[in-house]
Amino acid sequence: MHARATAFANQARERYEFEPQIEEFPEGTKTAAAAAEAVGCDVGQIASSLVFDVDGSLVVSVTSGANRVDERALAERFDADAVEMAGPERIKTELGWSIGGVPPFCHDRSVPVLVDESLLEHDTVWAAAGTPEAVFPIDPETLVTFADGEPASIAD
Repeated sequence: MHARATAFANQARERYEFEPQIEEFPEGTKTAAAAAEAVGCDVGQIASSLVFDVDGSLVVSVTSGANRVDERALAERFDADAVEMAGPERIKTELGWSIGGVPPFCHDRSVPVLVDESLLEHDTVWAAAGTPEAVFPIDPETLVTFADGEPASIAD
């Protein structure tokens, strides 16, 4: 297993007593469609963790692969003037993960996490496990709990 996926698994075990069943796909899971094809699930079951800069603060949006994040909804949610994708170096430095491999929880520091409400319609969703090639299945309610997330209407 890739070192970053192992690091995620160790953190999940230590912080939550959760043993993620990580699956790695050498062909990559960089897009929601690629992840869904690799896993063999519906694209709506892919829980993509996207990191935004909201008026200078990081926010993680865990969004269904079938949806796009509505940046206006994020701005309204945080009464913010500016919302944009966070830069890769900042994500790596502050959260400890690289773009494409950001898990929904086990970040290096606490940040607000919003979870796309449509993910809660599924019994199982698949999320990144530290690398663009690694994913793990999880019950969406458990994901919300571990992420200290808030279900929200954030899809465009």
